[in-house]
Amino acid sequence: MTQETAADARVRRSVTRTLVVYPLLGGAVLLLAAIAVTLAGDDLSFFPFLLMLVSGWCFGFAFVNATLGMVPARNGAVLHVAVAVVLGALVAFVVEFGGDLLEPLPDTVRGVAVVLQMAAIPAVGWIWLGVIGRITDLFSRRGAKKRPSPVAPAWERDESGDGSIVRFPGLELRMRVLTQAIVAIVVVVGAFAVVLLIAFDDIVMRMGARIAIILMGVVLGLPVYLVFAAILRRRTASCSVAFGDDELRVRVDAVLHTIPYRELEYLLWRTRSDYARIEVRGAGVDLSLITGLAKPPRGLTAELPALPRRVFRRFELVGLVAEKKRRDEVVTFRRAVTAATRPGTPAL
Repeated sequence: MTQETAADARVRRSVTRTLVVYPLLGGAVLLLAAIAVTLAGDDLSFFPFLLMLVSGWCFGFAFVNATLGMVPARNGAVLHVAVAVVLGALVAFVVEFGGDLLEPLPDTVRGVAVVLQMAAIPAVGWIWLGVIGRITDLFSRRGAKKRPSPVAPAWERDESGDGSIVRFPGLELRMRVLTQAIVAIVVVVGAFAVVLLIAFDDIVMRMGARIAIILMGVVLGLPVYLVFAAILRRRTASCSVAFGDDELRVRVDAVLHTIPYRELEYLLWRTRSDYARIEVRGAGVDLSLITGLAKPPRGLTAELPALPRRVFRRFELVGLVAEKKRRDEVVTFRRAVTAATRPGTPAL
């Protein structure tokens, strides 16, 4: 096995654990807890009802991600659609005729069956949402073939003739602030959704778990996401980064920051994802420019190009050490700590 293949295998195992195994285990724990609480006498009150909904969603989430990770992709799509059809028909049958079938069974069996039925509704709903997502993605790809695909911003020769420059839209925003804002929004919206579910418990029980989840997402989650994204995009600035022979030049609108390489302490360069960005510290400058969430110009993607090879060589000469992650998608440069610069080292 080559080194590249081994790295790919490690990435796949990590993704599988995060998106399939952990949700599956979490769903199993929550489902067992829902069964235990229900059998203990808490007959479909809010707490076991919430456990059933979340456990069912975990199972559906794990299954959809497992099919998306299958190779070849066509096998995953066929399995996804087949299971969605079968489970949809099974849930409809149980809802229509399940009561009569469970009537002669003991109370314990009926209680477990009710928990499984309630958990199956969000699971099947999520699986069907995944099918809809596949169909939407299929039409999107067909439409994309009819028009030129957007490309990442490219390096250009700097007007000064000193190195290369790339221009891109960016948000002057620190990842810590963005993370705190996302967590706060999730907590507030989640708490408000729980309050609504408690206040309208009777209506939620009548409409069913699947409709309640979709309604909460459409009424609460989607508008909040759109407003948050719009607020961020309104802060988009025109940015550029130029790597000269001896200095780094970062422009945010009309403000130019110049950092000599020998005074550069830290640089992070992430090319892709919603968190594509550049972070730079040194010579009194401390900047974080996120391009992944900014509104890109027509024909361009919200990404950054890979760093030129000459940058690695220049940084190496001034004592900066490179660290690569995510298949070279993230490159971090830090100043090497030597015996002469390490705190507490006695002078010779």
